[in-house]
Amino acid sequence: MTVPVTRTYDEVTVGERLPPLEIPVTRTLIVATALASRDYQDVHHDPELARERGSGDVFMNILTSNGLVDRYVTGWAGPAASVQAIRVRLGAPNHPGDTMVLTGTVTARSGGTGGRDEAGARGRVEIAVRGTNGVGTHVSGTVTVLLPRKAGAR
Repeated sequence: MTVPVTRTYDEVTVGERLPPLEIPVTRTLIVATALASRDYQDVHHDPELARERGSGDVFMNILTSNGLVDRYVTGWAGPAASVQAIRVRLGAPNHPGDTMVLTGTVTARSGGTGGRDEAGARGRVEIAVRGTNGVGTHVSGTVTVLLPRKAGAR
């Protein structure tokens, strides 16, 4: 079993690309995550009603998209990372049978005043994230995380 490693602020560079993550968009994923987030809107679980409302099929809700973006960034950053903010915008819907591919790029680092936690032990990193499917961009936005600094680095 591989032990998850937390990236440190000091090893992250602006322009660094996160490895892509492919997420199969299944009907079960869409329905189960909508229900788990207490989103009972019929467009997330009833194909006939979704079509009546102008959609080709059921589609993923924003809470699921937000959670998958969080999973993507924290999977890259590691267990000691602390998510400070997630700002996303939805675009093309995620329908069953498609695949969403999440990609990300480190866009900023701030380890000085305002970029560290109170003890100066962590630095702030901002990541631009995009999730695309067969139709286009499903989700785009930014995630801000605090990463631990290397021991002795300040």
